[in-house]
Amino acid sequence: MSKKQALTRAAAELLWERGYTGTSPAMILERANAGQGSMYHHFSGKAELAVAAMSDMSDQLRARTEEALSGDGPAVARINAFLDLERDPLAGCRMGRLAQDYEVIADDGLRATMADFFTWLGERLSAVIAEGVRAGEFRPGTDPDRMASLIMAAVQGGYVLARAQQDPAAFCRAVDGARQVVTGLAAGSGQG
Repeated sequence: MSKKQALTRAAAELLWERGYTGTSPAMILERANAGQGSMYHHFSGKAELAVAAMSDMSDQLRARTEEALSGDGPAVARINAFLDLERDPLAGCRMGRLAQDYEVIADDGLRATMADFFTWLGERLSAVIAEGVRAGEFRPGTDPDRMASLIMAAVQGGYVLARAQQDPAAFCRAVDGARQVVTGLAAGSGQG
């Protein structure tokens, strides 16, 4: 692994563990086992390194999501596969946790990197749901964009509840609630 990759990986780990504000360049250097010169050789500063780390996190999350949502199976099954992805509720979402960090929101580059991921996720979920609507899997009138937003809110809210209560079951309840909504909107479900 190159020194640049080691710095990016260390930054990604620390951003997930401590957030942007709670992560110092010294912590990143220590985690990457790198000298100060190597950080500033590859990045202009903490913000540029954080954007690179967040981009890597986004790529990893997109790949996992794409694996769950792609394929020829029914839309309901693919949405449930997304909801069933293995997650660590007490650690929180690698991207979603950063939305609570003032410095991330205040920095256009950091915020845009995070926002791009969530925009992509919403569009991807919405596209799968729209396929299901066209195929008759969901009741007529199902709004793919609203349903995608609800699914994302349930997952992100589940992380918040689990962390606040230090109880992974809170995350599971939120995701199960989203699954119930998906099932309830399925055509012929008899629910709703």
